[in-house]
Order: sequence, then structure tokens, then C-alpha cells
Amino acid sequence: MRVRFWGTRGSIATPGPDTVHFGGNTSCVELTTGEDLLIFDCGTGARALGAALIASAPQPVRASILLGHTHWDHIQGFPFFAPIFTSGNTISVYAPEGGHRTLHNTLAGQMEYTYFPVELDQLPATIVAHDLVEGTYEIGGARVLTQYLHHPAITLGYRVEAEGLAVVYLTDHEPFFDQLWQAGAPPGQIASILHEGDRRHALFMRGADLVIHDAQYTPEEYPSKKNWGHSHFAYVVEIAAAAGVRRVALTHHDPGHDDIFLTKLERQARAVAARCGSPIEVFCAYEGCEVVLTPLATHRQAEASEQTVLLAPPIHSARILVADDDPLLRRLAVQVLTRAGHTVEEAQDGLEALRTMQDQSFDLLVMDLDMPGMGGLELLQAIRNLETAGRIPVLILTASGDEHTAQAGFAAGADDYLTKPFSIPQLVARVHACLTRTTRG
Repeated sequence: MRVRFWGTRGSIATPGPDTVHFGGNTSCVELTTGEDLLIFDCGTGARALGAALIASAPQPVRASILLGHTHWDHIQGFPFFAPIFTSGNTISVYAPEGGHRTLHNTLAGQMEYTYFPVELDQLPATIVAHDLVEGTYEIGGARVLTQYLHHPAITLGYRVEAEGLAVVYLTDHEPFFDQLWQAGAPPGQIASILHEGDRRHALFMRGADLVIHDAQYTPEEYPSKKNWGHSHFAYVVEIAAAAGVRRVALTHHDPGHDDIFLTKLERQARAVAARCGSPIEVFCAYEGCEVVLTPLATHRQAEASEQTVLLAPPIHSARILVADDDPLLRRLAVQVLTRAGHTVEEAQDGLEALRTMQDQSFDLLVMDLDMPGMGGLELLQAIRNLETAGRIPVLILTASGDEHTAQAGFAAGADDYLTKPFSIPQLVARVHACLTRTTRG
């Protein structure tokens, strides 16, 4: 299995004398395994990759493009990817289902005549668009697992397993919680991770031979960038070390980080690995970097991949109950989730929510913790004993960002925990993930 980086920059391309080494093109990574060609993201780095494929790859070109999501820096290279202009080539494009448009319409939108001289339907190559949910797929000869990430858009991470190897691509993603480890628990172990989302993230990359992970910020920069959907390098190294990853490539470099800055960041990231006592190899991805992977005798599939199954599509017209004593937040949540196609009821406290759930069925409960009369934890315990509610997923929205409250929420049966303030796109993405996982089994 061979991995080559064609674009490592996040947000916007930054060519120039200060980004010569690590590169200025936005995200694009080539993975070849056997006769299969998989491409992670299609940022501006896809132009050079496409030219190389036309020059040297077997013809016709057959490629699978795995998009984490369709923000512009991840698709803006697609119209300049040369294989799409040759008849006989087949390009399969995969991206998370659940945006405002289908993947086909999104790609066509950026190639409307206003923005580009050739429209999508005029391309000579065969372009096939696939909308994915969280689950397991066969793409070419590889087993590809997908899992939702934490970003202000519906975003998927990819785990590719083939030839006894595993490569995991995780961008754009940020920590689910400010604190990674439970107090009093031994750090560096997956069981010690505080938030269920971060624990699930670690399990997804467990035992991988290479993890390519968003590390746009330093720990000092991250607090002012929280909720933007990107990680700091210390989080990445610590969680990858706990997951027993062999190598981690830090990518999606910030536009403001030049070669000197990233060289220093790489040293600091390696120091984090040393403090963890981990043998993990840490490096900042750079354009032209090539990694050739060979299996270890002790390699085995990660527990996450052994347990992952293909899920049904999420419920797009779900019935959702929002319980919060803050009328402004409640009204905002109702408006946003209604606009997303759901039917939304509201309750101003825990008692009203419980009475409503005794009379009606819902697909999801979104609730605050600190409410008068009956608090969120008490409500959660009550509905878990309410036969008519079934095993309804519960998303906690709260200003309580302390460890004790988070642990209490998960112990009481919450499925997800989102601290205020949060962005509206974050809320929509987390609701989407909860509704998708509802269909498991």
C-alpha cells in the first residue's frame, strides 16, 4: 500500500516562498492498494495528481474519490482533475449524505457556467456520485469504514483496510470535549477517555498503520478557534498513541503557518509522543511525501472495524423534542431543525417534556440539564424507564462543561453531549449523527 500527499493545506491554498516545503495546496491524498486507486479529498492538490495520472497511470483511469465533506477547500480541485476530461475514464465520488444538496448537485453547482467554462454533465469521463452514511462498504478491493467526525458540517472519516493494512483519514475534526482524560484514570488508555465521542474516535483509528489527521492548530491557538471544526496537535498525538497507531501524519495545515512554524510544530508534536512514552512516528505531512506501508506480523484488525456494520440512512423527517428552559435557545433549535426537515415539539422544562413523551413518540430528545422542576439528569433517568419511549437517543445541550456533569450524563444514558456555546451547523451535524445511529440493527 502506498500513500502520497498532493495537498496538505487547510481552508485556502497558500502558495508562496514561505510554504515551499510543506506545500500550499489544499487537501488531496492518493492511496494505491493493488490495482485500486483511492483519493482522499479533492482540493487544489488534485490538479497535479490528475496530471500525473494522465502521464503515467494505466489507461483508462479508474479512481474513487472519498470526500470528507464538500466544503470548498476539499472539492475546489475537482474541475481541474485531468482524468475527468477523458472519455473512457470512470471516476466514482463518495461523500457524506445529508447536506442540503445531493453530491451530484453540489459538484455540478461549483461547475455552473458562472464559475467554470465546462459543466459537470458535459464531462467526457463517467462520473458516478455516491452519498454515504456511517458504516462499512466495499470500494474496489478495499474494505472502507466511515464514521462521523466533529465539524460544523456533516463530515465523514475513512478507514481503508486492504492487504493486511489500515489507513485512516480524519479531517476535518475537533475534540468533542475540552478535557480528553477522566480525572483519576490512567491517561493514555482508550478506557480513560472522558467523552464517548472521543472514545469512539480512538476506536475507529485503533491499530492503524497510518492515521492522517487534521491538526490545524497548536494547543495555544485552539481555545480561540473552538467550534471551527479543527484539532490541535496535542489532542491528535495523545489519542493516536492511546489507539496504538503506528504512524500519524498531521495535516490540514493552517494558512497562517509557514514552513518555519510547521517545523517547530512537528518537533513539539514529537515531544508529546515522547511524554506519552509511545513509539508512534509523528510527522507533518508535506506535498510530495510518500509513505510505503508493509504489514507487521502482529497486525490485526481494530476492534472498531470488527464491530462496525452498514447503517440505514438517517431519518430525514424525524420527530424531535427540544426541552430547554431558555426560550431563545429553544426557539432557535426549533427553527433550525425544522428547516432541516424535521418535525419539532418543544418543552420548557423536564416535567413538561416527560408528560409530552408519555403521550407522543419521538425519534430524538434534545435537552438541557439545568431546568426547573425536573432537571435533565432526572428526566433522562425517567425516560429510560418509560416503556413507551423505547430506546430514544438523547443529545444533551448544556453550559455545564465540567467532567463530573459529563460523566453523569453518559452514565444516565445520554448518547451525545454538546456544551454551550455551540454553532448551529454543529447542532445539525450532531443531530444527524444521532439519528443515523438510531437505525443500527
